[in-house]
Amino acid sequence: MKIVLLVLLSLVVSPVHAAQWLPDPLRVAQAIGAQPEVQAARARLDAARAQARARAVGPHEVTASAIVQQRNVDEAEGGRGYREYEVQVGRAFRLPGKVALDRSIGELGVLAAELRLDDARHQAARRLLDGWTAWLRADAQRRELDAQLQALRREHAALGRRVQVGDAAQKDLDLLGVDLAQAEAQHLAASSAVDVARQALTTDFPSLPLPARVPEVTVPQPLTEPAEVWARRIVERSHEIAALEADAAQADALAARSRADRFADPTIGLRLMNDRGGAEQALGVVVSVPIGGRYRSATAAAESAAAAALHGDAAALHRDIRREAERSVEAVRVRYAQWQAQRRAWDASQAASQRVHRGWQLGELPLSDWLMAERMQRQIALNETEARIAAEEARLRVLVDSHELWHDE
Repeated sequence: MKIVLLVLLSLVVSPVHAAQWLPDPLRVAQAIGAQPEVQAARARLDAARAQARARAVGPHEVTASAIVQQRNVDEAEGGRGYREYEVQVGRAFRLPGKVALDRSIGELGVLAAELRLDDARHQAARRLLDGWTAWLRADAQRRELDAQLQALRREHAALGRRVQVGDAAQKDLDLLGVDLAQAEAQHLAASSAVDVARQALTTDFPSLPLPARVPEVTVPQPLTEPAEVWARRIVERSHEIAALEADAAQADALAARSRADRFADPTIGLRLMNDRGGAEQALGVVVSVPIGGRYRSATAAAESAAAAALHGDAAALHRDIRREAERSVEAVRVRYAQWQAQRRAWDASQAASQRVHRGWQLGELPLSDWLMAERMQRQIALNETEARIAAEEARLRVLVDSHELWHDE
C-alpha cells in the first residue's frame, strides 16, 4: 500500500513542487555568477568585444614623416647653404571586401565568447548539481542509518530488561550488542560524510546559503516528455557545440581574409618638399603597394586548413554530446525503474523482518534468524535510499543539460 501511494504521489506532484529539495533559483543564479570560471569567461567576452571594435576600424593608421636637412653648396658655385625639409603624410586603406570580413570576424569572436560565458555558467550549474545531490545523498543515508540505530537501541534496551528478569539469554543481548555497535559506527561515518559534503558545497559556492536542515528527496520524478525530445533539446541548446561552430565560422572568415590579403592594401599619401631654401618646391601623391608572394599564399592555405579542422572538431563534439545526451536520458528511465524495484524490495524485506522478529519474540525462532533478516532489511533500505537519490539526480541532470533548470534562457 505504501509503494502504491508513493507512486500515485509521484504522478500528481508537479515539477515545481518536485523542486522543493533544490535551492532557490535566484540564489543559484547569484552563486553561479560569482564563480571564478564565469567571471573569467565574462572578462574574455569583454576582450572579444574590444577586439571586434579594433577589427571594425582596421589596423591602418595615419603615418607622418618629416625630414629637415642643411644643404651646403660647394664654394665653386658660390659657397651657399640651404635649409631644406620634406614632409609626408600617408595612410593605408583596406581594399573592398576586407572591411566586411573584419567585421564578421569580430562579430563571430564576440558570439563565441558569449556562448562560452553561457557554457561556463552551465558547467558551474552541473558542478552545483553534483555537490548538492552529494549532500542530499549523504544526509539521506545518515537519516536512514539514524532510524535504524534508534530502532536497534530500543530493541537492545528492551532485550536488556528481559535479560534482567530472566526472560532472555545474555548471549542474545551480546549478539544484539554487536549489531548495535556496527550500526553506531556506520552512523558516525554517515554523519561525517554529511559534514564533508556540506563543507564542499560551502567551499565551491560560498555565496549560496545552505539551509540548516538538509532537504529530503521523498519521491523521484520521471521525465515528462519522450526521451528523444530531451536528447534533441540537450544537443540543440548545447553552448559548447555552438561556441565551437562559431569558432569554425570565424576561422572561415579568417581564411577568406587571408586570401584577400594576397592583394595587399595600398598606402596613399601626400608629399611636400622644399629644397634650396624655397627655390624648389614640390607637392605630390605617393602610392605604395606591397607585392604579395609565397608567404601570403602559405598563410591563406594555413588558415583554410585550420578552418577545416575546426569544422571537423565541431562535428565530433556534436556526435559526442548527442551520445552523452541519449545516455543521460536513458539513465533517467533505468534509474527510476531501479528505484521502483528497490522500493518493492524494501517493502518485502520490511514485512519479512517483522514476521521473523515476531517469531523470535514468541520463541519460535532464534535471535540469529531475526538479526540476519534485520541486517538484510537495513541494507535494502540503504539501497533504496541510494536508488531514490540516483533516480532524481539523473532527472535533474537532464533538466540542467537541457537548460530547463538553473539557466536564464
